Formats: sequence, structure tokens, C-alpha cells
Amino acid sequence: MVLTVKNLCVQYGDKVAVQNLSFSVGKGEVLGLLGANGAGKSSAIAAILGIEKSDFEELTVLGKSPLTERKEVFEEVGVQFQETNFQDRLTVEEACMQWRALYKETQPVDALLSTFGLSDKRKQLIKSLSGGEKQRLAVMLALLPNPQIVFLDELTTGLDTKARRRLWKQLSLMKENGLSIVLTSHYMDEVEVLCDHLFILREGITVASGSVQDIIRLSGQETLENAYLHFAGEEE
Repeated sequence: MVLTVKNLCVQYGDKVAVQNLSFSVGKGEVLGLLGANGAGKSSAIAAILGIEKSDFEELTVLGKSPLTERKEVFEEVGVQFQETNFQDRLTVEEACMQWRALYKETQPVDALLSTFGLSDKRKQLIKSLSGGEKQRLAVMLALLPNPQIVFLDELTTGLDTKARRRLWKQLSLMKENGLSIVLTSHYMDEVEVLCDHLFILREGITVASGSVQDIIRLSGQETLENAYLHFAGEEE
């Protein structure tokens, strides 16, 4: 398994953010971690990456501990956070070079800039980019080290329909080539296109898991969106 999580718990003081979360991700699989804002998705990812303190029975990325073998693990892991903060005075090209210096080996920058539609922005300051362009850059940098697994938190927030579909297509190709993905998203069309397995969290607890069709069937609803609203507690 590329990622194994068993009975992961995250707590802030008296508040339990994630309770006994367990799942695994194989090579070339995409897992969707879903839930309303505050359900525990970002806390779970931060804990898996060793950024947040947690308790767990088992936690391995590529057979290694992200806590005690961080350097080896993060050579093979890509991360795009929901709020990626860039230095305003950097150009797109400078950000790529800075990111590239963190890894032993990376994908060719020119090819990635082209894939993500940023070739003509390479000399621009990041602060001058649109929200969608910054989002594309964040995802591109997460993929720069040619990772075996990538964590994508709210992947296409701020992107228009064309840009979203272009990104889905690129990730689907990379998935076919063996890339594993852990994805959080509020867009159920995106989840249906990309995800093999879903986990829906509600106040830190897993309330449903399975394939898209499993989730729809378990909910008694007709669409994934309605099934998600049912399990996440977001129905009107």
C-alpha cells in the first residue's frame, strides 16, 4: 500500500477533530475525503503529513513513517494546501526554481508550465496572477517532484469550468501512470470523475465509505450530491 492509516485521532484541547479514521490507498488509486467545513478533512491530512499531532495505531506512507522518516517520505510526496501562501515578490519561474531546490529529482519545469497553462506567466510576479492561476500553480508545484502520492486540498477552488476539466484530465493521465491521490473537494462532479473510494466525515467521524455507487446506494438517494448532503448533514 502507498498509504495506510489506522485509527487516526486528532484532538485540539477537549475538541476531537478526527476520531478513529482508517483507510488505505494503493498505487494509482484516488481517495476522496469529503465533509462539510470543519468535519476534520484538513486536520486528517495535516496529521498524516506529520504537521498536526495525532494518535494512531498505524501510519505509513510508502512503507515509511512520515514522523520519523520525514526526509525520505517527502522526496516521494506532493502537497497542495487549500490556502497556499506564496511570496509576493517571486515570479512564477522563481517559485518553481525555489521549489525544485527542495528535491533531489523533479519533473521538467517547462513541460509542467505548459501542461498547466502557465508558460506565458513565467516572468510574472505571483501576486499579479488571478486566483485560478495561483491555484493551478499550487497544484503544479505539488506535482513537480514527480511524487508517488499527492495530497490535494480543495483542488479546483477558483478555477473556471475549462480549467477544472483540463486539470481533471491531467490528473487522470497521471493516475493511469501510477500516481496515488488523496483529494478533498466540495464538487461532486469532480469526485465522480476522479475518485475510486470515498470517505465522508461528519464532526470527525466516518459516517460513510465506499465507491461512488456504494455511497449513493447506502444513502437511498439518486445522485452523489444528494447522498453527500445526506451523510454530511448539509441537507436543508
